[in-house]
Amino acid sequence: MTVVTMIGLGEAGRLIGEGLARAGARVRGHDPFVSLSDTPIEQRSDLGDALAGADVVISLVGPAAAEEVAAKVLPLLPASAVYADLNTLSPGEKGAIGVLAADAGVRFADVAVMAPVPRAGSRTPLLAAGSGAGAFVEALSPLGTPVRAVSPEAGDAAARKLLRSVFMKGLAALIIESLDAAGAAGAEEEIRDQIAAELGGGGRDLVDRLVEGTHEHAGRRVHEMEAAAAYLDELGVEHPVTGATLAHLRRLSA
Repeated sequence: MTVVTMIGLGEAGRLIGEGLARAGARVRGHDPFVSLSDTPIEQRSDLGDALAGADVVISLVGPAAAEEVAAKVLPLLPASAVYADLNTLSPGEKGAIGVLAADAGVRFADVAVMAPVPRAGSRTPLLAAGSGAGAFVEALSPLGTPVRAVSPEAGDAAARKLLRSVFMKGLAALIIESLDAAGAAGAEEEIRDQIAAELGGGGRDLVDRLVEGTHEHAGRRVHEMEAAAAYLDELGVEHPVTGATLAHLRRLSA
């Protein structure tokens, strides 16, 4: 039985952990700020107890705490474990955690979450990169998680996520602006239908999801698009649309 330890039991951590447990893994969880009930996750208050015997350790603690948590957890892990960071970080930030893992002698998986976790839980598509990418795929694929290794270099999975975010978050901002204008002109439903039709099958659901998700998670997405803009700067790519998307998210989050 694969032993998985979830570090961080917010919405994403809980949903992924519970899905893995239902798929046959033994799942432990550690989060000093969350107390779960009616869950297959074995919540442990002591970090060392939560990590003991873990095959895979998954970090979902949020971008601000990711490196600090990695620095605390990695020295406690054996070389046989894989430390997987699923937080939305820049390629450079994932690379820095990869260096910490290498110094600790632990395999590291930079994992990019490629769709909203509430839709599919542990069956959310993932990309993995880094020294532990292959081992992460081997551990989670039998549990029904669609995960693909893309590179041995930590940061490469994060880069792919940010490139996708340039499109998806920009599309959401454009749709919201179009619908706001259409609403002011008294034609919101007509324009919503036209946008949905252009997006093909499931277009209406996609429009609703992009609009609602952007308003609900604007604050969290500011960090994601800041990281995307910084990455495009590194690539030497001009990004007026990404800049406008970031400004839009900052207005919404405020």
